[in-house]
Amino acid sequence: MVEITHKNTTLRTAIAQAIVCVSSQKTIDAIQNDLVPKGNVFEMAKTAGLFAVKKTSDIIPDCHPLPVEYTGVTYEVEGLQIKILIEVRTIYRTGVEVEAMHGASVIALTMYDMLKPIDKGIEIQNVKLVKKKGGKSDFKDKFRKDIKAAVIVCSDTISAGQKEDKAGKAIIAKLESAHVEIVDYLIIPDEFDRIQEVTLNHVSQETDLIIFTGGTGLSKRDVTPDALAPLLDREIPGIAEAIRSYGQERTPYSMLSRSIVGTKEQSVIMALPGSTKGASESMDAVFPALLHLFQIFKGARHD
Repeated sequence: MVEITHKNTTLRTAIAQAIVCVSSQKTIDAIQNDLVPKGNVFEMAKTAGLFAVKKTSDIIPDCHPLPVEYTGVTYEVEGLQIKILIEVRTIYRTGVEVEAMHGASVIALTMYDMLKPIDKGIEIQNVKLVKKKGGKSDFKDKFRKDIKAAVIVCSDTISAGQKEDKAGKAIIAKLESAHVEIVDYLIIPDEFDRIQEVTLNHVSQETDLIIFTGGTGLSKRDVTPDALAPLLDREIPGIAEAIRSYGQERTPYSMLSRSIVGTKEQSVIMALPGSTKGASESMDAVFPALLHLFQIFKGARHD
């Protein structure tokens, strides 16, 4: 199955439809008056659909097993057509589109099976996804396209040429995938004064996003958060908490991270872990949703 452990858990909804066309008004009357020999068509088909939604991952090889939080089925009768609408919701890392379409298909097939003794001209049509919501696609193209970022790697060993930077490059790759322009990529020692100097320089240049990686551990040499904290006009603890929570689901050591996020004037400043995995997971935890901050800033300037 496709790797989804990097995704965030969010509310995801899908609505699918199928249409059952019968050949006679007598069939519609039999359904509505509960006169079909095999039983109540709407209730039996609905029950089959509920089972189908829950069993989707058993039938479709690449579907992930997931918690189904809600399934609702409605019918609309228009002439000789019965439109089936099914809504499925979950709070998970992947969507429920296939579950919804599988449920709609099985409801339609169940209706076909129950009605074929009294109607030989039944057709199933238009099984399709009507609507989906939740996940990364909901945020696509909703952010500013002119955001500029600086990525600063704080490491004594990397700045001395003893190690290669991978964390900073992982951050840059994530930013570029979100259409953020990289205006600076810098490697510096993890030194208090140098960190503050670089930060203030980028704030004065009105750099939108200033991301530091490294120096967030508990060693006395890890000073990045200590250098940044007194510069911030306001901390945004929810972002740092989201980073730690995301990491905590993957390794218990994440609780030791001293990631810090806040604002200085119109710049957002972040201090992320220095390991490649820690930096990459931190970016996965809050991007692209963090870019909504700049929409808030834009609105505040207009008020």
